[in-house]
Amino acid sequence: MEDAYAKSVAEVLQAFGVDRTKGLSDSQVEQHASLYGKNVLPQEESTPFWKLVLKQFDDLLVKILIAAAVVSFLLARLNGETGLTAFLEPSVIFMILAANAAVGVITETNAEKALEELRAYQADVATVLRNGCFSILPATELVPGDIVEVGVGCKVPADMRMVEMLSHQLRVDQAILTGESCSVAKELDSTSAMNAVYQDKTNILFSGTVVVAGRARAVVIGVGSNTAMGSIRDAMLRTEDEATPLKKKLDEFGTFLAKVIAGICILVWVVNIGHFRDPSHGGFLRGAIHYFKVAVALAVAAIPEGLPAVVTTCLALGTKRMARLNAIVRSLPSVETLGCTTVICSDKTGTLTTNMMSVSKVCVVRSVHQRPITDEYSISGTTFAPDGFIYDASENQLEFPPQSPCLLHIAMCSALCNESTLQYNPDKKSYEKIGESTEVALRVLVEKVGLPGFDSMPSALNMLTKHERASYCNHYWENQFRKISVLDFSRDRKMMSVLCSRKQQEIMFSKGAPESVMARCTHILCNDDGSSVPLTMDIRNELEARFQSFAGKDTLRCLALALKRMPEGQQSLSYADEANLTFIGLVGMLDPPRDEVHSAIHSCMSAGIRVIVVTGDNKSTAESLCRQIGAFEHLDDFTGYSYTASEFEGLPPLERANALRRMVLFSRVEPSHKKMLVEALQSHNEVVAMTGDGVNDAPALKKADIGIAMGSGTAVAKSASDMVLADDNFATIVAAVAEGRAIYNNTKQFIRYMISSNIGEVVCIFVAAVLGMPDTLVPVQLLWVNLVTDGLPATAIGFNKPDGNIMAVKPRKVNEAVVSGWLFFRYLVIGAYVGLATIAGFVWWFVYSEDGPRLPYSELINFDSCSTRQTSYPCSIFEDRHPSTVSMTVLVVVEMFNALNNLSENQSLLVIHPWSNLWLVGSIILTMLLHVAVLYTEPLSALFSVSPLTLAEWKVVLYLSFPVILIDEVLKFFSRRPRAWSFPLRLWRREMLPKEARDN
Repeated sequence: MEDAYAKSVAEVLQAFGVDRTKGLSDSQVEQHASLYGKNVLPQEESTPFWKLVLKQFDDLLVKILIAAAVVSFLLARLNGETGLTAFLEPSVIFMILAANAAVGVITETNAEKALEELRAYQADVATVLRNGCFSILPATELVPGDIVEVGVGCKVPADMRMVEMLSHQLRVDQAILTGESCSVAKELDSTSAMNAVYQDKTNILFSGTVVVAGRARAVVIGVGSNTAMGSIRDAMLRTEDEATPLKKKLDEFGTFLAKVIAGICILVWVVNIGHFRDPSHGGFLRGAIHYFKVAVALAVAAIPEGLPAVVTTCLALGTKRMARLNAIVRSLPSVETLGCTTVICSDKTGTLTTNMMSVSKVCVVRSVHQRPITDEYSISGTTFAPDGFIYDASENQLEFPPQSPCLLHIAMCSALCNESTLQYNPDKKSYEKIGESTEVALRVLVEKVGLPGFDSMPSALNMLTKHERASYCNHYWENQFRKISVLDFSRDRKMMSVLCSRKQQEIMFSKGAPESVMARCTHILCNDDGSSVPLTMDIRNELEARFQSFAGKDTLRCLALALKRMPEGQQSLSYADEANLTFIGLVGMLDPPRDEVHSAIHSCMSAGIRVIVVTGDNKSTAESLCRQIGAFEHLDDFTGYSYTASEFEGLPPLERANALRRMVLFSRVEPSHKKMLVEALQSHNEVVAMTGDGVNDAPALKKADIGIAMGSGTAVAKSASDMVLADDNFATIVAAVAEGRAIYNNTKQFIRYMISSNIGEVVCIFVAAVLGMPDTLVPVQLLWVNLVTDGLPATAIGFNKPDGNIMAVKPRKVNEAVVSGWLFFRYLVIGAYVGLATIAGFVWWFVYSEDGPRLPYSELINFDSCSTRQTSYPCSIFEDRHPSTVSMTVLVVVEMFNALNNLSENQSLLVIHPWSNLWLVGSIILTMLLHVAVLYTEPLSALFSVSPLTLAEWKVVLYLSFPVILIDEVLKFFSRRPRAWSFPLRLWRREMLPKEARDN
């Protein structure tokens, strides 16, 4: 029944045909079970493991690599190769692919856990009325129409409509569903609200929420998938994971690269058809196979096999740095998504605020004989820690607050008229509450006021351990007074009272809603001399004005405190005793914003990131917070910037689109609204980060480009998220964004480095094949270069220091290519030089080296006809390992110099010195040591078809390699000049405009 909240109790009971005094009969239970189904969340069929594994290989570049590995193995077998040499290349390729597949499978398995953990919020048992008798049954057996009794501590087993109140009140903690910071009072009356959200349905108990006060009976109206928890599950199932911007760009680049590779491989094979019959190959078929091997080598050269591993390693290193910032990354690709985030949709409670209700203002009557009549105090401290000071209206700190009679009696009343507990948790190193947040806030106020009696009290309290300090002053007052009787809070009175005794004197302390308490007061306590005087109409009006200021302008949750001397020996209280009270003071409390949030919001604005505050609280409370944290900076009128969920839904499409561009606050929301907001923003090409902690946030967290859960949040929210904030702090998100931008910049640098290196390898093989020269590099050498000599420096580039102005620039565009325009030209030039230098080393050994044969160049490019004509040199010279060793070494050394070029995209090495990244220097040294080991260690040199180099050969290698730095310095110089960007700017002029201008 979807509209049970709008129907009366009788109408709901009649709809299910149930008697509230007897419950359902066995036949009705059977009928309803077949009609409505079981009270369980259906288990979604999980993806088979083998499908998850296969999915990881559904990538064009991966498929080309697999094909290259298989073909390489078959060709090796055809040529009669056996043992390690035949298996080496395909084995290495398959190991790389297996490692990347493992990372992908783990990531996807984590995503499916969120649905399973949703089941933990279902109740196990329920107290049910059937056939006129109460019994405890498994919650899964509940059917719509069942009458269920709930009490303090009960987990609500299904969605239910209240039918009978068995105590003065019933309060339910439904934060996991709505995000509200305080428990919600439930009632029996029907709701007439239009487009009612969960918060408006005050007569409905939602599945999975917890009763914190009172007892009641309710009728089940929804089970299983037809509950609020079930709708969250359905929303999560409908949400598909989006690929991250970097993943999309790498996929696009992979498709482009695959086409280029295929084209070049076919071209090389076709160009050399005329050489298939060369005598050196021993026939047309063997010639075709030889050039097919060249094409395969070209594919291996063109694909940066180490790229996935290096990207994963760099992101993993980034997550380690983020963990130090209290941001725990669950999904590696989400790290770089932070770098292009344009909108952060932040939950209010616990993220922007401390989620620790604190008293911030106190109003007392100063004196009736002089103006102003009232005194106002402000209290510092925004957590449950008993650390804070009290300041008067002139902002002077009170050295001894207990010397003020009203503050002293406020402390007494707050300590005694209180059912909560404040304690210190040594494991979490924080103060924690048990009970209602408003009552705990009063406990903390008692500690801040301190105790009367001696002047050294503030410093004496600081000498206590944190465990003792948590409730020291509260325990003092509880020991001074003996509690005799309590009148619990009720909805009609809106107050509670406690009767206490001290030294044969009985006093009743009361606290409650200001309008209720003040209506029962006839006297006031004066702060100047501690006297009690009659409450006149002028003073009443002044107090009501202060209350309206606290509750209206400051949006504080207000409580009034009062006391009354009772007859000696009285042992009980009645409602009639709550009259002729003496007013003590008015306290205003709020869930305070975190101290660091204001500067974090300002950092977001500077970085071009919009922050939208999303909350289940009412509009005025949320607007007050936004004003405090600077989200409404320079705004006097919030129209067009602040919307409730129902207001936003009621807008026409065009106005809704305009609202999305300006929105700062989205209040009175329920789970479906959060997901709707994310989808709407994404449809406007925004990259959205969404924060949340409750079960209700899970669908939106899963849908967002990056879902950020709170460390103190539910397991469901954490499982659906990409990142978890260990400290629940919004400022941590901003720090993580800066880290994400730095990681992306470094990722971009090493991707470009690897691509320019691979371009060099392609140029080397392609030019050698076209010119008709022998193989300059064999596939196993290319694999060594791509994985080890490229991989180590590329990973070290991930440690480049971030730019100083990283949070002063706008977020990068989602469609920004990793390599494009002028940069693509730059790396094409570098790649071409790398390839030509590698070939030059090969040619040098044959033509100019003193240790080489000193052949004419024409002989080198006609090597394949050597066996058919008379030569002054043996044909076996073309099988010598020296020339390919020189080529391979030139390729390694030139790429080490190229790695130094990638310390910065545009800054010269004269500005950013090599030692600014010692990891890169160390990786270059390690790479060269590994390469030397390959050259000079016998088993390795045979495996990689290389031989030791002489000093003269090393000199030539350096001469050919070093110019890559000079070439890139020239290209960087042009990059720093405005004219160098004129062409890209003309192409992308519209993209450079602000988003509002582009959309208009």
